[in-house]
Amino acid sequence: MAEMSFFDHLEELRWHIVRSLAAALIGGIVVFVKIHFVYDGIIMAPTRHTFITYRVFCRLGHLLHLGDRLCLPDVPLEFQSTKLSGQFMQATSSSFIIGLIIAAPYILWEFWRFIKPALKTNELQYTRGIIFWVSLLFFSGISFGYFVIAPYTVNFFGGYQMSKSIHNIITIQSYLSTLSQVIVGCGVLFQMPMISYFLAKADIVSPQFLKKYRRHAFFVILVVASFIAPPDVAGQILVTLPLYLLFELSIIISRRVQKQKQRQEAEEWS
Repeated sequence: MAEMSFFDHLEELRWHIVRSLAAALIGGIVVFVKIHFVYDGIIMAPTRHTFITYRVFCRLGHLLHLGDRLCLPDVPLEFQSTKLSGQFMQATSSSFIIGLIIAAPYILWEFWRFIKPALKTNELQYTRGIIFWVSLLFFSGISFGYFVIAPYTVNFFGGYQMSKSIHNIITIQSYLSTLSQVIVGCGVLFQMPMISYFLAKADIVSPQFLKKYRRHAFFVILVVASFIAPPDVAGQILVTLPLYLLFELSIIISRRVQKQKQRQEAEEWS
């Protein structure tokens, strides 16, 4: 097979991007057609006291004999759109963003197809199942952000008042911006084990290195949690604990990679 020129690579990359955008566009169109259900049943659901997270945590508190300590108070929220075309434009942009999220595994697969020819045989072995694991971690983070962090964020900021004379009338753009930052941010943060895996494969990090800087990592996680969680104790714990567990999982993964490399080196020497 003839070697491709630089412009051939650019042309190949362009078509991968076109197909990825087409997949996101198709997903966005499907969402736009069902936009009323998407907004009422999914996007606005964390603003209502009937949301499953509120009911589950409240029931858990009763089972643990904590009374209503885990029951979040009902916060009546009012939303407004300040532009004539605001709701239509928001529906369009929201549909495309959700379409991107839905099409994420296919987009990853397209870019994988682009870089795959440049990888060596042993490098291909390291990346086996990468699309599945990256997608699984991404959607796990999305689910965690939506079902756990988003309700606490909405409840805390929606109910916070400096004065009783000030009422929260929130723009839909502000609500969606906060919601997307929390949810997508969790999806990205949940990639920590995969990042650790590839860094360990490239001999950039080791389990000894991660253990040495465990305290520093915990501090960084606390800082990250302060940005994506409401500034109360429950919200900080809900974000910090899973992220720290992911860091510990990263140590386990890097240790397994190190042992595998040592075993392969021993087999080569023998």
